[in-house]
Amino acid sequence: MMLFASAGESLHVAPWSVAPFVALLLCIAILPLVAEHFWHRNLHKFLVSAGLALPVVGYLLYLEFVEGKPGLHRLEEALLEYVDFIVLLAALFTVAGGIAVQGQFVPHPLVNMSILLAGAVLANLIGTTGASMLLIRPFLRINAVRTHRSHLPLFFIFLVSNLGGLLTPLGDPPLFLGFLHGVDFFWTLSLWPHWLVANGMVLTIALLWDWLAYRREPDASAHPPRHGSFVIGGAINVVFLAGILIAVLLQSETVAGEFALKRPWPSAIMATTAFLSWLCTARSVREHNEFNFAPIIEVAVLFIGIFVTMIPALDLLATFRQHLGGEEPWKYFWLTGLLSAFLDNAPTYMTFATLAAGGQDLAELSQRSPDILRAVSAGAVFMGAMTYIGNGPNFMVKSIAEHADYPMPSFFGYLMYSCLILLPTFVLVTWLFFW
Repeated sequence: MMLFASAGESLHVAPWSVAPFVALLLCIAILPLVAEHFWHRNLHKFLVSAGLALPVVGYLLYLEFVEGKPGLHRLEEALLEYVDFIVLLAALFTVAGGIAVQGQFVPHPLVNMSILLAGAVLANLIGTTGASMLLIRPFLRINAVRTHRSHLPLFFIFLVSNLGGLLTPLGDPPLFLGFLHGVDFFWTLSLWPHWLVANGMVLTIALLWDWLAYRREPDASAHPPRHGSFVIGGAINVVFLAGILIAVLLQSETVAGEFALKRPWPSAIMATTAFLSWLCTARSVREHNEFNFAPIIEVAVLFIGIFVTMIPALDLLATFRQHLGGEEPWKYFWLTGLLSAFLDNAPTYMTFATLAAGGQDLAELSQRSPDILRAVSAGAVFMGAMTYIGNGPNFMVKSIAEHADYPMPSFFGYLMYSCLILLPTFVLVTWLFFW
């Protein structure tokens, strides 16, 4: 989780320095539409991502050695946070990719909604990334025979990869970051009404959408709504998954005390766990999952550029944060959320949480102004679903779905769907809880 956005000393960067970040977002959005063949290769994605990151690296070095500002420190922190981020995602991707859920499920709307609901609940136990990587392949496999299915990965991203992970610090990185900064582990359970409304509304829309699509299937009558028995292949990976979660929890001094793990030990444990998973999982299980590393490579090459180029954007946000907030919870919800859709939601969460805390720790804020902290928490978690880059699992699910021959919308196409489905949901959440 990135902390540099909330650092006491600001770089005071030039406004033009956010141009590479904006350019990278535009490349992610436009190049798949106008240069699909070029953008298909991860090497080309890396060249674009690294090429736009280099001017920011040069500017940060200039700030360090010419103006005497901590540009090098910010770059180092961003790269270290990137390593922590990608190791966690890669470990969960590898371990979950070794678990094969096999059964006789039929591609019926009620079955699909059951999986989405289970994933939204499971996200609070193993994180949105863990739940996404565990369930996305069987979810896609169940519905592979359907003709009208393109909407299903979108609702999976909405619910399992984002909205579901609101109830525990394990659910999403911003909440875990709050936990590390003093918020009680069980405090996030107070967000259950927000979780219930948001997930319930989106799940209802998903059910209606899927039911209408299912009725258009030529052989819909051949798929009655029944559940089949299932078996889990690669069950040893459940142990490895638990090991990753323990490594995450042991970073907290509240949990581990003086034995809390410091960098680089959590990442080292996760990397080792992923390697053991690769060695101990039967090849047939990963073949059944059609497992390959292309999705995590795509995330790695794009997010290295995102992590570097968004340093100036985060610094500008930190510099002007006092002008962006207010005492009304709804302002914190929407400002935190909309920025989390395009920036890493962990530092955005910390920026607005520390602003609201007024120099106090977050534990004090959770007692003094719980509605504001709830607004920041819900905004950071919920609105990560607004874009493909809003949360790490989003891109991974997109890539896995495309490899499974599911048509996925472009960056702007996805944004259209998210605005259509999620914005009314967030308006309702605002009216009920933050107005």
